[in-house]
Amino acid sequence: MRRLGALAVALTLALSPLAAEAKPPLREVSQIDDALLMVAIADDLRKTCDDIEPRLIRAYSYLRQLKGMASDMGYSEDEIEDYVTSDAEKDRMEARGEAFLASRGVSRRDTTAYCTFGKQEIARGSQIGVLLRAR
Repeated sequence: MRRLGALAVALTLALSPLAAEAKPPLREVSQIDDALLMVAIADDLRKTCDDIEPRLIRAYSYLRQLKGMASDMGYSEDEIEDYVTSDAEKDRMEARGEAFLASRGVSRRDTTAYCTFGKQEIARGSQIGVLLRAR
């Protein structure tokens, strides 16, 4: 019986690195990546549009929730930090944002249309909208 317990511990320790390697990169976890896309668009809207402001407490709370979800999925603090601070990921997220907006007929270069989109998102109460408020 002791051997069986020791074998179980040995197998657990031996397989732990394999389990850690099996995790997909956070960019491939749509639940996290898609949510961060909404945060990025909301952040850009508040920087671009004079009549839109952030709901900072709500935004920070949402980001903490996403970080907690990533932690619960087994991602370390370093993995999460690397993902959100990576220049390559920021560039990828910007391209995703452009594609998201284009799919809705909006261009960031048309500030008036972009800010109108932001106000519509606020009115709809979308994930983008709940992170913002109209002045």
